[in-house]
Amino acid sequence: MVEKVKKRSAKAGLPPGVLVHVGTQKVTESRVHILDYDEQGVREKKRASLDECLPFRDSETMTWIDIEGLQDVGLLEGLGRCYGLHPLILEDILNTDQRPKSDDMEDYIYVVLKMLDFDPDSLEIVSEQVSIVFGRNFVISLQEGREGDLFEPLRQRIRNGQGRLRRFGPDYLAYSLLDTIIDHYFVILEKFAERIEKLEEELVSNPRPDTLQKIHRLKHEMIFLRKSAWPLRELVSKLEKSESDLIQPATKLFLRDIYDHAIHIVDSIESYREMLSSMLDIYLSSVSNRMNQVMKVLTIIATIFMPLTFLAGIYGMNFKHMPELGWPWGYPLVLVLMFALAGAMIYYFKKKNWL
Repeated sequence: MVEKVKKRSAKAGLPPGVLVHVGTQKVTESRVHILDYDEQGVREKKRASLDECLPFRDSETMTWIDIEGLQDVGLLEGLGRCYGLHPLILEDILNTDQRPKSDDMEDYIYVVLKMLDFDPDSLEIVSEQVSIVFGRNFVISLQEGREGDLFEPLRQRIRNGQGRLRRFGPDYLAYSLLDTIIDHYFVILEKFAERIEKLEEELVSNPRPDTLQKIHRLKHEMIFLRKSAWPLRELVSKLEKSESDLIQPATKLFLRDIYDHAIHIVDSIESYREMLSSMLDIYLSSVSNRMNQVMKVLTIIATIFMPLTFLAGIYGMNFKHMPELGWPWGYPLVLVLMFALAGAMIYYFKKKNWL
């Protein structure tokens, strides 16, 4: 399972603002992707260097700098000096166990949240922290780096001039990044719904010992998903209600839409958590009922054989003078009596609906 809690031991004892990458290194080197655009055209640079980022600081066009991989501290320091990012913001970017939040720094706004994906091979949630910084003419997105890229459709829309991205400002691009990340939560929820549905069928038809392990595993993943999704409401609400002139009134309407999405996600997570809790109760009840059925069968068998054992015990005594010992019909009579007792008891149990 993906490590859900990352240790901060590397930061112990260091003063605030010291840049140390905390988390798992997911790529071998940091990759910088630059998109500079306006309504007239697009200029793109792949695998750019820090020096290629600096000229866009004072450009009149809109610049999107996307960084994958956070282990290059020198790159982030240089970018922070160029765009005036506070050391504490850079520290939060490098600390990959941040709680989703947004900070208004007057000249720019900083947003951090979790981007989630589903690994079909391991059937686990893959988590990646994404930081977004946007100012008057720039957006900087910083990802831990992994296979696949959710932002490629946005780049393609910018290249093709589709939608509002080329006409609107950095606040709209930041909204689009948030919308892409939050909408992908619905993909995760759909996968969870499929797994819960299969688990319900297994629970009703044939619960096995590993069913309990599957329920507990889903509960732990749901806790992590809730931890990632719950603060999204506060994050988006804070952006929507922000009085910063970096967020235009037209963009706030779109932010209200992803706020509704965040509410829907949280409600779905709570519903799934309740379903998993009830499934755990159903599993325990099912196991208890199965045990009761086994005990019931064993009790009926023991009850039937008690009088038979009693008769066999009597006639198994080694007394020399016993009635019926010398009688030729003694043995068949005892067998008939035993079968009659067993049949009468079975008839009685069925009449009482105990069988």
